[in-house]
Amino acid sequence: MIRRHGVIRYAALSLLAALLTIVLKGGAYLLTGSIALLSDALESLVNLLAAAVALVALTVAVRPADEDHAYGHTKAEYFSSGFEGALILIAAVSIIVAAGQRFLHPIGLRDPALGLAISAVATIVNFGVARVLFQAGRRYESIALEADAHHLMSDVWTSIGVIAGVAATALTGWHRLDAIVAILVSVGVLWSGGALVRRSMLGLLDTALPEDIRRKITGILEAHAPDGVRYHALRTRQAGARRFISFHILVPGEWSVQKGHDLLEEIEEEVRAAVPNSSVDTHLEPIEDPVSWNDLRLERAD
Repeated sequence: MIRRHGVIRYAALSLLAALLTIVLKGGAYLLTGSIALLSDALESLVNLLAAAVALVALTVAVRPADEDHAYGHTKAEYFSSGFEGALILIAAVSIIVAAGQRFLHPIGLRDPALGLAISAVATIVNFGVARVLFQAGRRYESIALEADAHHLMSDVWTSIGVIAGVAATALTGWHRLDAIVAILVSVGVLWSGGALVRRSMLGLLDTALPEDIRRKITGILEAHAPDGVRYHALRTRQAGARRFISFHILVPGEWSVQKGHDLLEEIEEEVRAAVPNSSVDTHLEPIEDPVSWNDLRLERAD
């Protein structure tokens, strides 16, 4: 229950922050007529939609395992981050289209000082919330919260660039600079969205755990080699905050069932200690039996 209330509380914070920044940035655009500030406001609209989806996804993700979902519901977070990445890409394309039109037909800015001040307040709000979400994402190992945090931080850097660009436009009087800044902003937004979509797809495709974590696991398994113990068929994956690890342990055939079972319990505990928040499945086999070596792959060889 601690995890449920904690994660959902932070997702709600992201939603409230998105609502506030939309109001602020939208007001800044209406005051100035700046297409760069409009692009910034559109990204905050994406933040709002993404935060709403994240809130729903996290509500599902924290549910415990049940008969129909024996491995839990944690993969729901990947749908949230993937959706957020797709929204970011759509927003970037929209910015490019709008900026292209403004570049061809430039318009002078109105009351830039007040608009920039309002945008700066929204940027400070995003920065503060992003830092909070980064910490919460690491604490709960939540890809949805991390995606929100990364998105907000990209929004912060985007806003800084926009503020600088609009200020330069107002000082120089070169109105096409406003559109150029908006296009440059969209390039960074495209990169951010593409990275989120890629990470989400890798999670849904059950990509193996990172190499450094796999080295920890193999180090534990290889430490038992002096006792005549071998291993194979190591498989790993991650679903949201949960990691799944499985492998086969081969021991001398004369070992008793109890001795083999005790070894598996010891190894499983070592792996869980080295890789927190993981489910470890093991299988015991006699090292002398040729059949034991036929299941290196997911499907046993004929």
